[in-house]
Amino acid sequence: MAGPPSGQPPGTRSGREPARGLSPLPPLPPARPVQHRTPGPPDPRRSRRPRGRLRRFAARWGWRAYAIPLLTVATVLALVDLLGPAGESAARVGTTAGSTASAPRSTDAPSPAPPTTAPAPTATPTAPAEGDAGPAEVPGAPAAGTYAEQGAGSVAVVPGTSAVYGSGPLQRFVVEVEDGIGVDGATFAAAVEATLGDLRSWGSGGRMSFQRVDGTDPGAYEFRVSLVSPGSMERYCPGVGTGGYTSCRYGERAVINLARWETAVPHYEGDVATYRQYVVNHEVGHALGNGHQPCPGAGQVAPVMQQQTLGLDGCARNAWPYP
Repeated sequence: MAGPPSGQPPGTRSGREPARGLSPLPPLPPARPVQHRTPGPPDPRRSRRPRGRLRRFAARWGWRAYAIPLLTVATVLALVDLLGPAGESAARVGTTAGSTASAPRSTDAPSPAPPTTAPAPTATPTAPAEGDAGPAEVPGAPAAGTYAEQGAGSVAVVPGTSAVYGSGPLQRFVVEVEDGIGVDGATFAAAVEATLGDLRSWGSGGRMSFQRVDGTDPGAYEFRVSLVSPGSMERYCPGVGTGGYTSCRYGERAVINLARWETAVPHYEGDVATYRQYVVNHEVGHALGNGHQPCPGAGQVAPVMQQQTLGLDGCARNAWPYP
């Protein structure tokens, strides 16, 4: 038997029917083209993981991780400022600005000479003020018009210097007179010099020496002797209680009451010259560190540090520390 013609599949009849018992094969689907994917850049969120807690916190919260600490610090500072003294910071800023604005510019011009008129004392003295408290009733008040009850309130340094009186540690002093009281400053300064330069005064026996100067720079003198009107006594001896009658020592000043300088006191029986020596030595004695002393007994010489302005208590008047 002859086979199927060339080019026909087995099991088919000549070009028309397939062979019995065999099913035709289904057609194959068309082939899909193979696509090659090009790898892209790696995902930084997957390829780089933060290391450590802080980095994970920063990666999670982003900019909030930096804002939260800053807000916390600002809140704490605000609370501290509210709890502190109110306006302290503003006051400091204002003070600094004011100081900067008012600071004078330095120049090559020499500084002007200090004025000869000294202002009223404002600083509290380093030692307690001392003086004779005024009596309840002023005994034997002098006639009006013999001295100025009220001066200008300011004092002027009496110009001029003196030789050194005595030997021993030097005590330099300045003499001042209140403006507007009608007293010659040179005459008053000469009386103070003569009293402190006397051999019976505080420099007796070489204990110390005295010299009048007219420089008021710090360190140029040890104390001042100031003549002041009764109406200005409380200004130069605040709180002492002179009543405008007695003298006092306040700070570096031995303050002489003009009323006592001109009229003394009744129990001095008109001996104004001796009283002037007494009041200078008494108030300068306070400036040198000496306190009050009582009368040692009836008929004895009164110590110069006794409050002779208020009474003698049976003692004899005396103007000198070493009579």
